[in-house]
Amino acid sequence: MSTAFLAAHRTPLLLLAATLAIVAACGVALLLHRPRNDRDWSLDQAVLPSVELAGEQVTVHAIRDFVYRSETDYTPRYYDRTFDVGRLLRIYYVVEPFTSFKGPAHTFLSFEFEGEQFLAVSIEIRKRRGQSFQAWRSIFPYYELMYVVADESDVIKLRSNVRKDTVFVYPVKADAAARRGIFLDYMARVNQLRDHPEFYDLLTDNCTTNIVDSVNRATGKHIPWSYQVLLPSYSDDYALRMGLLDTDLPLAAARARYQINARAAAYADDPRFSAKIRAPAPTGSP
Repeated sequence: MSTAFLAAHRTPLLLLAATLAIVAACGVALLLHRPRNDRDWSLDQAVLPSVELAGEQVTVHAIRDFVYRSETDYTPRYYDRTFDVGRLLRIYYVVEPFTSFKGPAHTFLSFEFEGEQFLAVSIEIRKRRGQSFQAWRSIFPYYELMYVVADESDVIKLRSNVRKDTVFVYPVKADAAARRGIFLDYMARVNQLRDHPEFYDLLTDNCTTNIVDSVNRATGKHIPWSYQVLLPSYSDDYALRMGLLDTDLPLAAARARYQINARAAAYADDPRFSAKIRAPAPTGSP
């Protein structure tokens, strides 16, 4: 390369070298950046749940059951409970649209056992103290992933009664084997993240894609990719068309039936909150 060429192209070459150096530095930073469980976490996500399995008995530790006066003012509470997998009756698909822009939403599953025992599992970013969710950051390895295992009086009431977001609680169409498989897959993921943390990813490792992945692993089926998974306020429509929801109602009627906000407000302090927010059985049902 001649001296004349270098002199004529000095500025572009310097810019290219600087760009390559920045790209290389970012690549090294990403390689060295690893998910961790030992950060200064937000109080509502400071405690990781864990699971012990003994035959049909599944003991879940650190089930969150906060009492909320506002979204940021709450009393932390946790409890442990043992569930009999053979007594798992139903799974519910919860959808919480949370912006005026159609598309973004939070989704999670809740599991109902005999004796009106409910266990919700909400897949979320794990916030550090002072952090809040920013969609653009979640495209990169910035937030860790957390399975928040909680009482419904925490994770549902927080959304319907405290945040005042619209919340739908849909019954899922699944036989006993599928229910069992999905629940155990979720419990395995809880322990997996306790031992091997991972990053949340808005496109590939978020609340709804993890639900799809669990269903696929547990049932051996394949739920096809859809934009409605990445825009999960539409995911109830997709689940209904795929035959995954236990209702014959068209979408608008299903949304009206399974929106729980009015019941959640009416039964906010009822010890049978979870049972009473469910839509009543259709007339004529056994």
